[in-house]
Amino acid sequence: MAKKKTSFVCRECGYESPKWMGKCPTCQQWNTLEEELVIKTSTKHRGLGQQSGQKPEKITAIETKEEPRMKTDMPELNRVLGGGVVPGSLVLIGGDPGIGKSTLLLQITNQLANKGNPVLYISGEESVRQTKLRADRLDVSSDQLYVLSETNMSIISAQIDQLNPSLVVIDSIQTVFKDEVTSAPGSVSQVRECTGELMRIAKTKHIPIFIVGHVTKEGAIAGPRMLEHMVDTVLYFEGERHHSYRILRGVKNRFGSTNEMGIFEMKESGLHEVLNPSEIFLEERSQGVAGSTVVASMEGTRPVLVEIQSLISPTSFGQARRMATGIDHNRVPLLMAVLEKRVGLLMQNQDAYVKVAGGIKLDEPAIDLAVAISIASSFKGKACSPYDVLIGEVGLTGEIRRVSRIEQRIQEANKLGFKRVIIPARNLDGLQIPDSIEVIGVNSIQEAMKISIIE
Repeated sequence: MAKKKTSFVCRECGYESPKWMGKCPTCQQWNTLEEELVIKTSTKHRGLGQQSGQKPEKITAIETKEEPRMKTDMPELNRVLGGGVVPGSLVLIGGDPGIGKSTLLLQITNQLANKGNPVLYISGEESVRQTKLRADRLDVSSDQLYVLSETNMSIISAQIDQLNPSLVVIDSIQTVFKDEVTSAPGSVSQVRECTGELMRIAKTKHIPIFIVGHVTKEGAIAGPRMLEHMVDTVLYFEGERHHSYRILRGVKNRFGSTNEMGIFEMKESGLHEVLNPSEIFLEERSQGVAGSTVVASMEGTRPVLVEIQSLISPTSFGQARRMATGIDHNRVPLLMAVLEKRVGLLMQNQDAYVKVAGGIKLDEPAIDLAVAISIASSFKGKACSPYDVLIGEVGLTGEIRRVSRIEQRIQEANKLGFKRVIIPARNLDGLQIPDSIEVIGVNSIQEAMKISIIE
């Protein structure tokens, strides 16, 4: 009897090796290589074309038409997806356990089913009775919503062929398996093969498919990294389980802009949209307190006003601490070094704690000025003007650099009743300023401090 051939596959990145190694040479992770049987599979039906042997076509001769997107009753979700659900798309949703992924998808399927389109919800983790209990709590009661509890990919494919739904949800991809692959569900081979089969179904039948992905303890989607490369759209569901607000963030989208963000609030009846997130992030803001500033940050195409809080206190140990929540922790010591060298604020023996209020994460350079002024305000013990919004990137020489989409940021600040916006001076060229708000251009961080901090 022929000996079965095995290989070792990294569950993090998909790297294959003929022998076991303690450390993956590709992703540098320890103890991630798992042994799997090598099965020779037929490639006859793996192509996305209708028949094998298709000939190349000139791109100018290919006829295209704008396919109508499937609109849900959630404008926030439609915007994150780029305008709605695209027929034939494969969408991956990841998030922490209990964050609300299944709740969101059950609400989406009910909304689309209410429009007369059959929708198939496949759960590999819950029975149909458990899904029904959640549906009763969310008031989901459409006759066109079909529920199936199954993990075998062959049966799932047969049910999709028989029902021919307008939308399919797989909850979750780590529980689905193919009989031809001998490894356990959730392994690299199973996730790769099942996702490839779902992609073939989506593209050939023009059925949009949503798949749920588990996440690791670091927050990344579990399984091989190629899972995110194979799908058309990757959405991350973020938020604290002990808080009611949830953020749906798009990190990849072949049919729309990336880095879009939608905000929802979890209630007893399910997820509800937050149409004006700036008011939510600023509703508990304390005015007249040192260390508090407001910045207009861009999340995709939407400007959002959030509060930056800083606390500077003398250190009790030999080495000062630098801690940050909601922004890159390396940005805090960098901005403190600029304040010390260019402004003359001696903060070598000061602990620094910086936080973005509301639990949102900011990663664009336009928040530098607000963070730096917040740190300087707390260090001096003097409050900033509560009606100011600060926007700008801070360079290592203390200059304030230009940022993008400045008009949208100013309009958002004006809408919420702020009186002044401090921006880079170079952004003033050709800028249309509303009459009800004052816009001040600054060239250096010293100028911004003189204007914003109340002496």
